[in-house]
Amino acid sequence: MSGTAHKRNLGYIPDHETKVDLLRNEAIAATVINLISRSDERPITIGVHGYWGAGKSSVLEMIAARFPDQGKDTLVIRYNGWQFQGFEDAKIALIEGIVHDLIENRSLATKAVEEVRNILKRIDWLKVAKRTGGLAFNLATGLPSPDQLSDIVGFVGSKLGSPTDVLSKENAEAVVEEAKGYWKEKGESPSVPSEIRAFRAAFQDLMKAAKIKKLVVLVDDLDRCLPETAIETLEAIRLFVMLPNTAFVIGADENMIKYAVTKHFPNLPEGEVAAEYPRAYLEKLIQVPFRIPSMGHAETRTYLTLLVVGSIIGEASVGFEKLLKTASGYMSRPWEQKSISESDVREALGDAYDDQIRDAVLTVHQIAPVLATGTNGNPRHVKRFVNALNLRLQISEARGFGDSIDQAVLAKIMLAEYFLPETMFNLIAREVASSLDGRSPSLEELEREVLDIKEETGEEEAGAPTPPTATGDVLQWTADTKIRRWAETLPALADVALKPYLFVINDVKNHTASAALLDPHLLEIVVKLNEGTFSAKSISKDLKALSPTESGKVFDEARLRLLASPDLMTKPPLFEGIVTFVECLPHFEGRYLDLLDELQPVKISGWISSGHDGAVKSVAGQARLVAILEKWSKSQNPALKIFASQAHKLKVAR
Repeated sequence: MSGTAHKRNLGYIPDHETKVDLLRNEAIAATVINLISRSDERPITIGVHGYWGAGKSSVLEMIAARFPDQGKDTLVIRYNGWQFQGFEDAKIALIEGIVHDLIENRSLATKAVEEVRNILKRIDWLKVAKRTGGLAFNLATGLPSPDQLSDIVGFVGSKLGSPTDVLSKENAEAVVEEAKGYWKEKGESPSVPSEIRAFRAAFQDLMKAAKIKKLVVLVDDLDRCLPETAIETLEAIRLFVMLPNTAFVIGADENMIKYAVTKHFPNLPEGEVAAEYPRAYLEKLIQVPFRIPSMGHAETRTYLTLLVVGSIIGEASVGFEKLLKTASGYMSRPWEQKSISESDVREALGDAYDDQIRDAVLTVHQIAPVLATGTNGNPRHVKRFVNALNLRLQISEARGFGDSIDQAVLAKIMLAEYFLPETMFNLIAREVASSLDGRSPSLEELEREVLDIKEETGEEEAGAPTPPTATGDVLQWTADTKIRRWAETLPALADVALKPYLFVINDVKNHTASAALLDPHLLEIVVKLNEGTFSAKSISKDLKALSPTESGKVFDEARLRLLASPDLMTKPPLFEGIVTFVECLPHFEGRYLDLLDELQPVKISGWISSGHDGAVKSVAGQARLVAILEKWSKSQNPALKIFASQAHKLKVAR
């Protein structure tokens, strides 16, 4: 371990949209700008799609910052649906927000008094109609609800004395007065379709008064909104898409919008219609879709390097600008799978390159492959991981044991904690906490197996000792590609005392407390059980000598290991060990049956249907076993269903 690495950190990375493009997403922004600029006066809607954290907000930020002719005949407005959620009707909020931004930006309150007054009155009428509850109209379709304003007044007035009405007396009176005032001023009772047409005409008049040839509205964070808010915002946009010289750019995860459509229309017929309608709804609204691609391994490494270096030396520094140029070259040819190297960083930074940056870059390059897989190339998830790592490094310093923490080791442990099966990580943590030297036997086996697999093409040295056979847990882990990739990531951890790292990650779960409950003697018994019937029978005397507390800990550990197995299609040796355990300690029969009931039918096969008589001997236990077999016989697992049905019939026939 480096004598100075533990005092380093990777720097805090702000988790918000950026105008500095680290992902070459300016290409998407430039394409959107070009598309809008070259379009004629017909309205256009563009979708910028991607999963949460993919960089949609950053793309919208780049569009807003780089759109030409702003302040002249082009106006770019940003609208965040999430910020307005819960404050007011989403439709009205978007409509009013666009209108007020237009008025304020062009100082129209004094320059176009009549046009402003007209559009605001149209909005007032929309508010009145929306506030009348069940008689509210649909802005998107113009479906008739109250065709006349007099109907609104009469309806609300008639409801004032009803105790079941959703409107309070005060609110209803306010609506009536507002409606009466508007009706009196207009001198007529407008219909919904006519008012919508009038609103559009008033808005076009306002655009002419503002001398705007192109209005661009950037709508962000719709996928964070509740389904109803998202749908209402989209329907408000539909009010504008018939207006000339308007462009809407909508940043949202299209899958979340499709989900919102499904929730909004819960009574769609089942089958193809239900599946196709959400997609058709989105395609009808969004004419041009863009999807932000996820990062691959090389891109994640480059992105992470830029984030870390930028957080240390600043994104405005000359060295960082040189490094960004190098990175842009690599990202322009993603098919080559090239990423920033340590020498690239050293060359770009020159005298600014120091030990802190060197250690940070080396750590980045070690963890990038696993981080890319674990985050599925999501930029926000990458940022959050780095910030969590940095925070834990700083906490270890503040608590006084920073000298015992190496950032590369901590990063690798956190990769397992975040992205690998929780049961696997918990098992390693328990072994570390209960061992005297702070090491995990299972982790040691895993690294040995992975290295052996990698070197199996080489010739074995004559007389070399044969390594011990891996336990069932480790053999199952090596079949998992994610776990293998993690185990291959440097640094190796088998010879590292990991107890200090468990204290660092106790902010999520106290691994040291739960793991310490199993002392080395009991852990050795669990290992014997894990090796099958013969090994378990060899310690039968030890099992019978356990105290009630000790036997409970051993069973709990064996149970957790069995449930953690990713594949139980063939009988694992540990299951045979658990049966032997219960044969020696019959009072665990009930907990054994609980374990059988916990097993997921999709993970097990026909072997589980037999072999229980040694562990289940009581009449009550046999009756419960029959019920479990009956449950398995009705599962969707074909092999389990067949064998469990046969076993159930035999049990019932006895």
